[in-house]
Amino acid sequence: MPHISSRYHFRGQHENEQVLRVIHRHWFNIFVHFLVILIFSFLLIASLLVLPVLFPEMFDAKNARFFLFVENTFFILLWIFSFLLWIDYSFDVWIITNERIVNIEQKGLFVRHISELNFSRVQDVTATVEGLLPTVLNYGDVLVQTAGEEKRFTFRQVADPYQVKDIVMKLSKSVLDDDLHKMVNALHTDKPQ
Repeated sequence: MPHISSRYHFRGQHENEQVLRVIHRHWFNIFVHFLVILIFSFLLIASLLVLPVLFPEMFDAKNARFFLFVENTFFILLWIFSFLLWIDYSFDVWIITNERIVNIEQKGLFVRHISELNFSRVQDVTATVEGLLPTVLNYGDVLVQTAGEEKRFTFRQVADPYQVKDIVMKLSKSVLDDDLHKMVNALHTDKPQ
């Protein structure tokens, strides 16, 4: 059983509910996005330094201001895009408690989807790791097949997907065993003697 931590609390948490694990996407997911942003930033800086040397006639006083305006606009757009990526990465969270799974998915700045899944509705759990880098870095997707309205519950690009799958399966099995014991005990107590 995973280590139980009381340092995590979230809105809507039940009174005796304990947070067992808080899961974010793997660090490599955001690293790839920020690598692309760094490449574009490098290209912008290089164009700022190289283009005036290569085409000095194009950079008189009027054109130089326009060029700097365009460069600054692209830098601001890159900063905004970086900020949105960081918000999306930081606020996409899966919380596994002793009662349920809570999926908090941030879409942009002002849209957040929150869904939950009780362990009694879990039918199947699958961990998928595809590719060389995901295998080496140990990250992938965990798909939880449910009996509820939302047919699939997906943990996207999470670290150690096999361990996450095992945790969900153990908790689901323990909830089902507890429910079965309660039903059997209820049948035995209702039986006329």
